[in-house]
Amino acid sequence: MPNLIRYNQVDDAFDDLFRGFLMRPVRMDEGKELQIKLDVKEDDKAYTVHAEIPGVKKDDIHITIDGNQIAISAEVKNEKEVKEGQKVLRSERYYGKVSRAFTVAQEIDEEASQAKYNDGVLELVLQKKTTVKSKRLTIN
Repeated sequence: MPNLIRYNQVDDAFDDLFRGFLMRPVRMDEGKELQIKLDVKEDDKAYTVHAEIPGVKKDDIHITIDGNQIAISAEVKNEKEVKEGQKVLRSERYYGKVSRAFTVAQEIDEEASQAKYNDGVLELVLQKKTTVKSKRLTIN
């Protein structure tokens, strides 16, 4: 009989574990939801950046270029619609501001660069500035 009692105790522990898991929310670390994940590729003429920013309207995304520094910021808005007779039991959606800045090796030509936003992914094609090659002067 002692084995049967141990089995029941273990079984009860598993029941408590799963009951607690299903009833209590799993807590996420603060700020985990608000992140911009980047892929940056380079060729001879440009840098191509893919930034993952889901749940944001394109009007809420801002890109600044200063030489070889690029900054992307966005405002995530959580718009709630509660109909009459309903109440929100739980809401896990979030809102806030998120930003990401990085530096590339060569300065960017702001005028020639382009940005597109589709399905939560921002695509930047950042054209490199053409550098003026040094000119050798001959002495007369």
